Amino acid sequence: MLLTTATEYAPSGNKQLLAQAVSTTDDTRTDAILDKLFTYLFSGLVYPQIWEDPEVDMAAMELRPSHHIVAISSGGCNVMSYLTMSPARISAVDLNASHVALVRLKLAAFKSIADWGSMFKFIGEANSPENVLTYDTLIRPMLDASTRRYWDSKSLLGKRRINGFAGNFYMTGLLGRFIGAGHFVARLFGTELRPLLAAKTLAEQAKYFETKIAPLFRNRLVRWLTSNKVALFGLGIPPKQYEALCGSHEMADVLCERLRVLACGFLVKDNYFAWQAFARRYQGSQEGSMPPYLAEKHFQTVRSQVGNVTIDHMSITEKLKRLGAQSCDRIVLLDAQDWMNGRQLNELWLAITQAARPGSRVIFRTAGEETILPGRISADVLRRWLYLQQRSRDLGKLDRSAIYGGFHIYELAADA
Repeated sequence: MLLTTATEYAPSGNKQLLAQAVSTTDDTRTDAILDKLFTYLFSGLVYPQIWEDPEVDMAAMELRPSHHIVAISSGGCNVMSYLTMSPARISAVDLNASHVALVRLKLAAFKSIADWGSMFKFIGEANSPENVLTYDTLIRPMLDASTRRYWDSKSLLGKRRINGFAGNFYMTGLLGRFIGAGHFVARLFGTELRPLLAAKTLAEQAKYFETKIAPLFRNRLVRWLTSNKVALFGLGIPPKQYEALCGSHEMADVLCERLRVLACGFLVKDNYFAWQAFARRYQGSQEGSMPPYLAEKHFQTVRSQVGNVTIDHMSITEKLKRLGAQSCDRIVLLDAQDWMNGRQLNELWLAITQAARPGSRVIFRTAGEETILPGRISADVLRRWLYLQQRSRDLGKLDRSAIYGGFHIYELAADA
């Protein structure tokens, strides 16, 4: 029996959807070329793990069992983690077919693997040849035809895509390769990044960062590389978001400060984002920090809830339009709005306002610190939403990924 009666999708449909999201009518010729290159690179797997902290998300949303969540999934760590709170329904979407296939694989893994240890070996460690056998015997029969074709198909290296789970899946994808390149460049200048994870205190973490890692960002080659928009496509940063992230500063300095928070803002034993950045893995099945959905204490809850998730290959604007009036309670936009022009933003927020029930919340992140909505979306729409500014700032400081400049919460007025 299939896990879901899923809609058809195909990686070949990525480029059109992504091009619509990335390109705007006022692009210069250079911008248009960069947009096309980004679209090409972004059409494959980008995020084996997402870089938005789901614990911050859940605190901001204040989830209840009656809630219907509509969310951009990316690699799905957020959607899967929301299941630990047992919401009534999650409608997930993504413009990237590889992300859709990954989320459906995770859902099927929880449905078909009966014990937590085997599940963690497959998704959490994702580096054993036995995982391919687990896929073939347990997971594959649960998948819809589109998702089976995706994981059975061969990569450019001639191996099935599912073989990524036999050799550390977290080193794959555009982001995984970017992190690997970062380690290579650091070693090129005599610096190893992994030793930071041996630190026992925040002071030890800060000392290692300031003496070994921060000097890399003063290197001329590193500063030149980071000044090139193409070089940061591996972080999933499109050309327009580069400008928002950079602001009036040089990109090398911005990245150094964001990495400083990742390396020194939280104890590394409590920060699985730091482990993925500096060790390219999670700490282990019986220790340390990991995404909530992978924790043993949540296994049975998540397993019992996977049937409440759907994942579709489409834009969140289109999904909200299809859901209808007052049909959802929580909406998760990730950083998608940083990609949008004024027309796209207004179309999105009109769809949000129509689909949201009174009291609904929208959460999103921005490359810069401030919310991007005032002056960009219709005043008639924006006045119906209350910006929870202090709560946004307080929770933004707790985001362990430390990638984004701002975290934002909007709530639809009860009388809207």
